[in-house]
Amino acid sequence: MKRSAKAFWYGDLKQGKGSLTTQNGVLNNVDYSFKTRFREEGKGTNPEDLLAAAYAGCFTMAVSSILTQKGLNAVALDTASTVFLKGSTITNIHLSIAAHIEELSLEEFTMVVKHAEKYCIISKALNIPVTYEVYCRQPQNLALSSNDMEIQTLSF
Repeated sequence: MKRSAKAFWYGDLKQGKGSLTTQNGVLNNVDYSFKTRFREEGKGTNPEDLLAAAYAGCFTMAVSSILTQKGLNAVALDTASTVFLKGSTITNIHLSIAAHIEELSLEEFTMVVKHAEKYCIISKALNIPVTYEVYCRQPQNLALSSNDMEIQTLSF
């Protein structure tokens, strides 16, 4: 399997702009620029947003895969990914994952999350520190809200 994307850029770094397109067309000439990347101005994306989205998606699928292998089905998984920059360096990524899984304790879900890091393709491609927050829904609650969940923070 191969996945590809194209970037087009014109102009100088600060005033120029470009577009991103993926082979499947989900991103089709999506704008990106210095302003959308470093000043959070204007409409468009940036490489760090795309990395955060890719990591959240990949990691969630890795967790789902492990749960499936254990014969468990997540009612819902909700992962937020935050990429931290200092200057022109990504210093770390923080993942916060909330789960609604019947018959799975917070401790058991934490072990699934630890295991998922080894199988997530994006995790394997990166060489930066990643921290995690793990939330597990209480059986009597329906919403994925951190107010209703047991919380455990992990660093590994």
